[in-house]
Amino acid sequence: MSALADRPANPIVGHRAAHESAALHVTGAAMYTDDLAAHTAGVLTAWPVQSTNAHAKVTVDVSGAYEVPGVVRVLTADDVPGVNDAGIKHDEPLFPSESMFYGHALVWVLGETQEAARLGAERVTVEYEPLPSLITVQDAIDAESYQGIARTVQRGDAASALSSAAHVFEGVTEFGGQEHFYLETHASLAIRDSEGQYFVQCSTQHPSETQEIIAHVLGITSSEVTVQSLRMGGAFGGKEMQPHGLAAIAALGAKLTGRPVRLRLNRTQDITMTGKRHPFHISWKVGFDADGMLQGLDAVLTCDGGWSLDLSEPVLGRALCHLDNAYWIPNVHAYGRIAKTNKASNTAFRGFGGPQGVFLIEDILGRVAPALGIDPLELREKNFYQPGHHTPYGQLVKDAPRMGAIWSELRDEADVDARRTEIAEFNARSPHVKRGLALTPIKFGISFNFAAFNQAGALVHVYKDGSVLINHGGTEMGQGLHTKMMQVAATALGLELHQVRLAPTRTDKVPNTSATAASSGTDLNGGAVKNACEQIRGRMADVAGRLLNADARDVVFEGGYVTAFGNAAQRLTFAEVANAAYLQRVQLFAAGYYRTEGLHWNPEIMQGSPFKYFSYGAAATEVEVDEFTGLYSVRRVDIIHDVGDSLSPMLDIGQIEGAYVQGVGWLTLEELRWDDSDGPNRGRLQTQSASTYKLPSFSEMPEQFHVRLFENAREDGAVYGSKAVGEPPFMLAFSAREAIRQAVGEFGPEGHMVELGSPATPEAVFWALRRAQQAADAVAAPEPELLATR
Repeated sequence: MSALADRPANPIVGHRAAHESAALHVTGAAMYTDDLAAHTAGVLTAWPVQSTNAHAKVTVDVSGAYEVPGVVRVLTADDVPGVNDAGIKHDEPLFPSESMFYGHALVWVLGETQEAARLGAERVTVEYEPLPSLITVQDAIDAESYQGIARTVQRGDAASALSSAAHVFEGVTEFGGQEHFYLETHASLAIRDSEGQYFVQCSTQHPSETQEIIAHVLGITSSEVTVQSLRMGGAFGGKEMQPHGLAAIAALGAKLTGRPVRLRLNRTQDITMTGKRHPFHISWKVGFDADGMLQGLDAVLTCDGGWSLDLSEPVLGRALCHLDNAYWIPNVHAYGRIAKTNKASNTAFRGFGGPQGVFLIEDILGRVAPALGIDPLELREKNFYQPGHHTPYGQLVKDAPRMGAIWSELRDEADVDARRTEIAEFNARSPHVKRGLALTPIKFGISFNFAAFNQAGALVHVYKDGSVLINHGGTEMGQGLHTKMMQVAATALGLELHQVRLAPTRTDKVPNTSATAASSGTDLNGGAVKNACEQIRGRMADVAGRLLNADARDVVFEGGYVTAFGNAAQRLTFAEVANAAYLQRVQLFAAGYYRTEGLHWNPEIMQGSPFKYFSYGAAATEVEVDEFTGLYSVRRVDIIHDVGDSLSPMLDIGQIEGAYVQGVGWLTLEELRWDDSDGPNRGRLQTQSASTYKLPSFSEMPEQFHVRLFENAREDGAVYGSKAVGEPPFMLAFSAREAIRQAVGEFGPEGHMVELGSPATPEAVFWALRRAQQAADAVAAPEPELLATR
């Protein structure tokens, strides 16, 4: 058994611990980036001048802004001492000479107050020389407007398999993006001290990359910039890449004025200036044998990258690696490309392309099951991966039976078969309201596709009084990562949870950190924290052994005390051992490190084993659909999800519930709309507030919501046998969409293939059920020849 998976007696991991900042959250005492700015003396506020043209060359005159009282400075490209670019691909000018989307920030005004900065921005004049603009993915496909590197995942001979398949279907699957809508919008606070060092508070998932972008914009080294992420009020991937340029604006303002500068986007600015989940357009052809077994899949995936690359290449790569979901497809040819459009640059979002890949195969199976004459539940189950199977990109699915076990347990516990009989009886007697019940699985790979990101560091201090302070490279966005890290440290050192304190994440404590993303925050940082604690515990064990007249290997740390096997009557407090270690000049701090082993990946040919392991889960969702309005309600949800040996069950269940609801939002509610007319507002985002962009609320919650963690699920080689939880359960929400599809299908004839728009809003559902009714009418209508003889 791996040392990382070795769990001691009476561990703190595995307990239902409250979030470490829960009391601060509910009392309003928790501080966020802009709260810190509000208490900073002499702080200036930055305000953007946003483009009102989707694509145009621009000429900006800032002189009018200086006529507004309280305006201190207008930042332009001429002020940048380093590189005028905010992206890692060097394709995102911080101060553009060409507006690339409606809402693009062109220059920034610094004011003594927010109102002064806002009024100053209104006085900046912009002249536009309009250029052709592309708003939709189809626009880009028609114009052959692409960016970045196209990739292909291939196995076997898809063309040959399709030509010989008993059943062949083809179609197009399209789905939209999703707004992150985190509670805390983007925020930064930059301060330049008397020594020329920059200290930047930032709501960022990737402090080290924020640090790097600030440094190259200012033309200085990373060692001259410290970035701290105290906590975030949500992120969901939206703060992995997109905070960097905003933080650089604040730092540039601090450099030029010598004063602290705050930058906080209001909700409309945040929605119109920042990227979303990538929309996709997918054309596909799929083949099955006579028994309904998948034989081949040929697909072209086009994702909407927006105006620049951002993270579109790895998002597309992960989509290609997840289009199989939990199913064995022996022959695959999937070609992926990135469209360039005149919209905000799309970016990371929970699942990072995985949901988009899973969408394809789940949509295909849901569509074609009626035409195959096979129950959708059975069609999915019979195509599950089996032992010995590899993914299309070459990774062994080593624990394939786990998916079948979860599926069977869920089917039994949710009483699926009996409920489906009840639903059939209900539908038979209910002409205007129909119900559907669907099960869908998830198999999701855990690790960054970019191998270098699969590493982490930590810094752990033990003080003479026995108290412990930990610092790690992960960021807290509400998901409970800090809580888990405290539990890991307490377990590794044999302490109670209250004896461990955590410091904010900052780049001068742990350098070169990876983003808190890819659901890897706990795996990576937990491994690093555990490593640091084990170093310290090993040194303290030597000290305790001498004090207890025992071999260091027999020393036990547990519950804040230190004892030795065979000498239980004598025990020391952890503090006593720490103080003795100090007096003996024994090091009581350690830098921990962890790297994920066993990964190998060739992105050029999209082959290898990019993931440490797969997380599995299954969900059963029951819905009810109204014929006259397309309105639907979620009646019941049952979930079993695999998180390995949970480090913190209460947090994990909360993550599963939240991810499912967010997934249902993307699939059924959250519709982004842009003006694609040829008028003056072309490219303007029309859904730029909570009044026009529908988010899940209490009214969309299921009447019954049951979540259970899969048992006996230890993952050897991961920290204390745990597994990631943040992203995989998001895709359990496909069960809701498929349940809606089944309910809609009840309005049509047997064998009717339901094509369901996405998001499956009540409007989309209404038109889908109208098509189903028209198909039923066509089947019921007498043949014209017979009608003429009557």
